[in-house]
Amino acid sequence: MSALGDVGVADEHDAGREPSGATPKLYVISGSHACRSAMLMLEHKQIAYKRVRLPTGMHPMAVRALGFPGHKAPIRSVEGHTGRSLAVLDRLGTVPALRYGSHRVQTNRRIARFLDSVQSAPPLFPPDEMRRQAVEEAEAWGDEVFQMAARRLGLMGPLHGLDNLRDRGNSGRLGALLSPNERLRLIATKGVTATAFKANAQAEGQLMAELPSLLDRIDLWIGAGVLGGEELNAADCMIAPSIALIAYRLDLRPQIEARPAGAYVERVLPEPPLPASG
Repeated sequence: MSALGDVGVADEHDAGREPSGATPKLYVISGSHACRSAMLMLEHKQIAYKRVRLPTGMHPMAVRALGFPGHKAPIRSVEGHTGRSLAVLDRLGTVPALRYGSHRVQTNRRIARFLDSVQSAPPLFPPDEMRRQAVEEAEAWGDEVFQMAARRLGLMGPLHGLDNLRDRGNSGRLGALLSPNERLRLIATKGVTATAFKANAQAEGQLMAELPSLLDRIDLWIGAGVLGGEELNAADCMIAPSIALIAYRLDLRPQIEARPAGAYVERVLPEPPLPASG
């Protein structure tokens, strides 16, 4: 899949059509693992959509201006707390944001259930109740715990210089991270977003120490068939992009590739070849 285009440019995916005939729009930011989750779900459903990239950092105001309501209460936390700046961002609005006919849907868990309600096949949740509970447990953990850990580790990567990132963060499974522009990418890692998520050197050691146990949990779900089955499910769509984000970091990539999680993310999100030099 190609990287996202320029700000305001919509890329149309013609795998299917919304029943009303209108093409849904998915509003995203560059290189976002959360946004890639929504993309995977739409593509799994074979629903045509237009992908519109909003400017990173300005996207909470942009989605509000586009008619999305935001969140009455904060939906994200860092180390068990929601700081003031993160609370403001959540109340303004988050991406991915899906406009589907007259519906406006935010958060991946809501998008997953909405898509199953408008198009039942292929499903994002197994019909068997016990299997569905297992998928929902993994999905919730991927959303509430792993996604934030991956976001913070991803933002911390450029603190060691862009050479610590695969292709300096210009390309990969999620496209260009934060921005196609390297200067803006570095600014973003030290700006309001990094402050809101406490993506700093002081927190990095603790997160890196926790990473093996996070990957252990994913490997267990892969072994149990909750993740990585014949058909993608909502938990796959939630968790695989977060693994992909962490794997941009060249210092963390080896421990992912040595695990079942490494083969798993390559299956769900195959890594594109590096651009030709020169």
